[in-house]
Amino acid sequence: MFTFPPQSSTADTRTDLQRARAPRAWRRVLTAVALLAPFIVSGPGVPAAGQQPSEIAVVISGDPGTPPRYVVPDFVPLGPDAGDVAAGLGQVLWDDLEFEREFYMIPRDTYATVPTARTPGQIPFDAWRELGADAVVFGTVQRTGDEVRVQVRLFNVQTRQSVFAKEYAGTPANPRLYAHTIADEIHQQQRSLQGVARTKLAFASDRNRERAVGTVQNRDVKEIYISDYDGENPRRITTNRQLNIMPVWSPDARAIAYTSYRRGYPDVFVARIYDGVQEEPTGGGSQNWLPMFSPDGTRIVFTSNRDGNAELYVMNRDGSGVRRLTNHPSIDTTPTWSPTGTQIAFTSDRAGQPQIYIVGADGLNLRRLTTDESYADRPTWSPAPFNEIAFAARTGPGYDIKTYDLASGVTRRITFGEGTNESPSYSPNGRHIAFSSTRAGGTQIFTIGRDGRGVRRVTREGNNTSPSWSN
Repeated sequence: MFTFPPQSSTADTRTDLQRARAPRAWRRVLTAVALLAPFIVSGPGVPAAGQQPSEIAVVISGDPGTPPRYVVPDFVPLGPDAGDVAAGLGQVLWDDLEFEREFYMIPRDTYATVPTARTPGQIPFDAWRELGADAVVFGTVQRTGDEVRVQVRLFNVQTRQSVFAKEYAGTPANPRLYAHTIADEIHQQQRSLQGVARTKLAFASDRNRERAVGTVQNRDVKEIYISDYDGENPRRITTNRQLNIMPVWSPDARAIAYTSYRRGYPDVFVARIYDGVQEEPTGGGSQNWLPMFSPDGTRIVFTSNRDGNAELYVMNRDGSGVRRLTNHPSIDTTPTWSPTGTQIAFTSDRAGQPQIYIVGADGLNLRRLTTDESYADRPTWSPAPFNEIAFAARTGPGYDIKTYDLASGVTRRITFGEGTNESPSYSPNGRHIAFSSTRAGGTQIFTIGRDGRGVRRVTREGNNTSPSWSN
């Protein structure tokens, strides 16, 4: 049976009613500059007023019934100082484009027979065509002091026409961001798809191997981290050497709410990560945990025992206007908002075992969702256009991720017993799910397509749990 409330080092180590799910949010960290001929930049990452692309947008297609075949050679450094930024950009861009599975990405280890081009005029289109490519990316990198300019074009191999051309300007601090931005914009232009290459993951981790201070229990510290969607560029958000778990992003991706034991009991904190500000909306005095921002960012739903039992409450983001949402002797917890903000799905054991329920944001029209599961927990509502809820379900000795389609009532299983799998969180475009799993030893974060294909490992250091996917 689950533990209430989450205690000591066992908190956050298995799926139960005390776990939170993660919201989706959108954020852009680098704005591409529209390209004219020649390249024009109005400033670092800011489009010039009135700029229009000189290229006619043309969608590159593959053979009938097959996706177009892409090649992404190494970016060309223009000058000796640009080599460190150019290095690896081609591989990162290839990985980003391959992640969405919209294109067939020709493996880069097959490029050795193709001559290297240093200018667009040198692109060996015939050689790429012999390799089977429909599209080729050509990129260059220039560096002047602390300013970097990355130029990229996408060519139709058959017609030799440039169908996408952009320039990006910024600093050399995070070269991968240029590749992420290019990938998202190619997906947008070629597939009308909002990519996730610039999105972030938040998660709890014990990778520092520190021990908690000022506690009776001898337990590992868990801190909140963020990283790129693929696990790169990890950054530590909390440093209080306590148990910090279950992070969730705000819709604007500038804040993370989480549960912390820094007071000796669970309470809700909000870290405004780009402002260096820590907020305490619940104000302490009672046990509060598992916060979740509303889609518009103005409210937070959370679990609290302030009235003697674990119930769901809604408050304004600043902690005002607290309103009780559920009222039942059993435990109600792990809330997740619908994309419209009008409903909340949550876990309750009011039927004897944890199951998923839905209630209106006004506390009315409560109904049970899962009926065929022996144990269901940690619901997470998908963003539009999908209308489904992912959750962790007991399947034998462990747990697997399943999705429930609200329109049809059909449940699909997307993991199949490799380790125990829990804490699902949708990507902002709804096409992928991040989750924690023991399949590789310890507990690590993985991503998988909502169709159950394309499993990728994200974290490798320490134990990492409760992912939250944001933009």
